[in-house]
Amino acid sequence: MEESFFKRVYQIVERVPCGKVASYGQIARMAGSPRAAKQVGYAMRRCPSELPWHRIVRADGSIAVGVCESFCRAMLEAEGISFLANGKIDIKLYCWDGIEPAKK
Repeated sequence: MEESFFKRVYQIVERVPCGKVASYGQIARMAGSPRAAKQVGYAMRRCPSELPWHRIVRADGSIAVGVCESFCRAMLEAEGISFLANGKIDIKLYCWDGIEPAKK
């Protein structure tokens, strides 16, 4: 069960586009397990380094505890994501809608 759930999580995370973020709960819902936000966190701790792990944030727009916050913030800022005065991302502005961008 865990392995297949983690695989679904990773397949979703790899689709989060540059300049957008998704929450742990959002990824859980998209993976078919709406109450599994904590398990998404476990999956992200073990995720392959090539995934855009830095684009997964808490529902309130904050960077999760245990993640190198300054490094993650720098990566997000390099993608054009700005932070509010309280150090959080405006989740309404930057949240990925789950729709794939059109291919050119």
